[in-house]
Amino acid sequence: MRTVGRTALVLVPLLSAGLALSACTASDRPSTMTNTPTPTTRQQAAERLPEPSGPPCEVAQYQVTGAPGEKPAITVPTGCKPQDGLLVKDITEGTGAEIKAGSNAELHYVLATFRDRKTREASWDNGKPLALENIGQASVIQGWNEGLIGLKEGGRRLLVVPSDKGYPQGSGSIQPGETLVFVVDAVKVEG
Repeated sequence: MRTVGRTALVLVPLLSAGLALSACTASDRPSTMTNTPTPTTRQQAAERLPEPSGPPCEVAQYQVTGAPGEKPAITVPTGCKPQDGLLVKDITEGTGAEIKAGSNAELHYVLATFRDRKTREASWDNGKPLALENIGQASVIQGWNEGLIGLKEGGRRLLVVPSDKGYPQGSGSIQPGETLVFVVDAVKVEG
């Protein structure tokens, strides 16, 4: 009798465990549990934005409004694709010192992305310009190191930066391969 009692004590927990396991079938799992990987937010965003098409944009198609010394607004053109290479255009010619390789400067800027034509950031929103040292070798994108040379204090410049001189792999909300559109004001230039 003692053997039967011990066997029953061992069988009852095993049978309970077996019933509990068999009650948990694949159809009981939440529908969110799948073996298919889901795309990341960056991948989803990239899928939603088509590649620009059409002829290369002309510099005159980029519209910048706002007076020098005030936050500008950028209108990125439609019906065309970004040009090849870095595009640099002075909107307002400055009268002060000129940025040269190695210069330091205080700069206000607005950044928009080409594909979605959205403004991504603006130093104006922080209330103070960006201080940049050793332009030409500064810790910024290559499009700035090249495109700021020659900008004079008091001037405003349009920079259309191809991905290879910006963020080829993307950065934050900026997609890989994105063309960047900047308007940069030279507030102060030294050196």
